[in-house]
Amino acid sequence: MWWICLIFMVLAGLLLPYYLKEKIKSYSVKSVLIKTAISILFVAVAIYSAYVSKGHKLSPFVIIGLLFGLTGDIWLDLKYVYPKDDKIYSYAGFIVFGIGHVLFITGLYLEFFNKANVLYIIIPLILAGFCGVLTQILAKPLKLNYGDMKWIVFIYSLTLFSLPLCSGSLLLLHGFNNTTLTLIFAGGLLFAISDLVLSGTYFGKGHETPLDFICNYLTYYPAQFLIAFSIFFL
Repeated sequence: MWWICLIFMVLAGLLLPYYLKEKIKSYSVKSVLIKTAISILFVAVAIYSAYVSKGHKLSPFVIIGLLFGLTGDIWLDLKYVYPKDDKIYSYAGFIVFGIGHVLFITGLYLEFFNKANVLYIIIPLILAGFCGVLTQILAKPLKLNYGDMKWIVFIYSLTLFSLPLCSGSLLLLHGFNNTTLTLIFAGGLLFAISDLVLSGTYFGKGHETPLDFICNYLTYYPAQFLIAFSIFFL
């Protein structure tokens, strides 16, 4: 019954241009509501996929992680609707998305690690730490100003890059022959690309163009739907 998930994805695809049009036109509660509706659809894909696959350790972690992502979508758009509370909403968004990534990674190792060599955990986390440091080093050359959000950006970067690196590590462990891990790895990469685009919007100047918004959401939503749909194949 994979086509039910496809229906949810098509509905999201139909709503996305409408959301982008509203966001480019003006920051409003209306655009937040449209975005929330799209995010509800990726949660719906995950819930239905979990129902089909039944009884796997990863499923609840993905569903709860996506629910955190849904709330993160709301917080990060409200920062534009209510600019006076910008920092509160930004911190809330970073925190809930970071928790979501931690949940995804925890579920992955519970499902797929099976007491393998601990290096499959240690190496990707070390590499994620390196990527986190790199985001700080490259801030100045890229003309990004994190301000007093420097540490939350660093911590979030660790969780962000840990997802593709950890899922890639497990994919290697399983001989690159697992659909769920492949989809989460692809979703993790798209998530990272989306947030790299978003960092310019949040912390740089001149990156709030329609093209920036389109690139962000054309990578972000496929990432979430890939992660949601991955548990269909458990």
